[in-house]
Amino acid sequence: MQEILKHFPNLTEVQIDQFTRLEELYKEWNAKINVISRKDIDELYTRHVLHSLGIAKVMDFRPGASVMDVGTGGGFPGIPLAILYPETKFYLIDIIAKKIKVVQEVANGLGLKNMKAEQKRAETVNKEFDFIVSRAVTNMPDFVKWVRGKVKKDQNHDLPNGILYLKGGDLTEELSVFQKVTTYNLSDFFEDEFFETKKVVHLAMKYKV
Repeated sequence: MQEILKHFPNLTEVQIDQFTRLEELYKEWNAKINVISRKDIDELYTRHVLHSLGIAKVMDFRPGASVMDVGTGGGFPGIPLAILYPETKFYLIDIIAKKIKVVQEVANGLGLKNMKAEQKRAETVNKEFDFIVSRAVTNMPDFVKWVRGKVKKDQNHDLPNGILYLKGGDLTEELSVFQKVTTYNLSDFFEDEFFETKKVVHLAMKYKV
């Protein structure tokens, strides 16, 4: 939790309480429905929470913005971002029902009112969002196919509307087919060695990709 406060020092008391309670809630629900490995649950704040908040280092979501988290798993990056941006609307989806069960129970436990979770495939969503976030659920070309046509045209942020994707490793070949793509190294923001190869990939979707 100290790592979160170190990098996000302007949290409200409510946000500090919500981030603090994340560990207890995830340990409770992970014991019932395993969505996070035992090793990772001990590193929850670094490998899941802080990693999710890496998106906030390159994008400051505005009040009223809408964000879809595709393949949210146990609720990452959606839940940490929903805590950080209480006036932004988050829609978390995953195809596995038990994962959505955990996401909903954690959200209920935190009293999060600005997010909704559903068992759903991205291709079947009939809404548009300012941004679509995810954490390495597949390669970028396939991911773009899943979410094509689900990004709003009207832009209200500094970065163009599109995808904000958390991914690691050498992405040169995978991203070579895209023109409007930018990568941000999370090691520029976070010191832990876990982030040495981790990146946020921004792909503008109002352009042809």
